[in-house]
Parts: sequence; C-alpha cells; structure tokens
Amino acid sequence: MDPDTFLVLGLIVAAFSVPSIMSALSDGRVPRASAITILIAGALILYAIQSQPGGYAMSQIPDVFVRVVARYVP
Repeated sequence: MDPDTFLVLGLIVAAFSVPSIMSALSDGRVPRASAITILIAGALILYAIQSQPGGYAMSQIPDVFVRVVARYVP
C-alpha cells in the first residue's frame, strides 16, 4: 500500500475513535480501547508522513482522501 492509503486509514481510525472517547468519558470509564485506537491511528499517520517524500501539507489532505476513496470505490 502506498502512503496515501495509510494516511486515509489513520484519519478514519482517528475519526471513529473520537465518539468512543467521548462515550467513555461521559460514562466515567477509562477510555482504554480508545487510547489504543488513537495510538494505532497516530502510527498509521506518522508512517504515511515519513514514507511520503516531502510529507503532506494540510491543503493536500482532502485531495489525498478523495483520490484514495475514488481508487477503491467503483
């Protein structure tokens, strides 16, 4: 897989972990599973940034996201 795919996967995992964190905090629980998913998302994003020559600019992220989604959705 290319770095763009890792970046998009990391962003999706991070986005899905936010509701889990909010739910755990509102119930008074420790967000252990959410912390693990945030670490996984961070590792995916960090790997993508390090693998991409020159890294990513914030303005490139929507284009990368659309390109990866268009590649896998027919």
